[in-house]
Amino acid sequence: MELITKQVLESKLAVWEGATSIFPGFRLTLNHNRGVSFGMLDNGHWLMPYLLAIVALILVVAVLIWTAQQKSKCINVAGVLFAAGGLANAIDRLGDGAVTDYLDFGWRALRWPTFNLADVFIFVGVALLLLAWTKGSQNLEDDEQ
Repeated sequence: MELITKQVLESKLAVWEGATSIFPGFRLTLNHNRGVSFGMLDNGHWLMPYLLAIVALILVVAVLIWTAQQKSKCINVAGVLFAAGGLANAIDRLGDGAVTDYLDFGWRALRWPTFNLADVFIFVGVALLLLAWTKGSQNLEDDEQ
């Protein structure tokens, strides 16, 4: 679904000259990120986006394997969210070497770097994993009935 959203918004934002305001503080802005978060690791080398996609796919598989072995619903949901976001961004990156970002929040001249829905899934997945880790897995395991 995220890949379809990216394609639709990319075509519409190109017509809208790259950005459109939705409401104060939020706009849709077209950005192509060849690096990782906030454009880090974008060294301009043609191979880097593909290496990043491969690393992302390896992480997705590792997280899915690990979370499938856990008894905690919180960890399972976290793993699925992380994997869904990572997979969507990796597939997007393999298409043209960049991830399409479009969500743009800020106040006046203060803007957060653009991101996409897949990034939100990754963030929420990592946040849930951190929550499970800080609370201890014994508190989040399913009660066997």
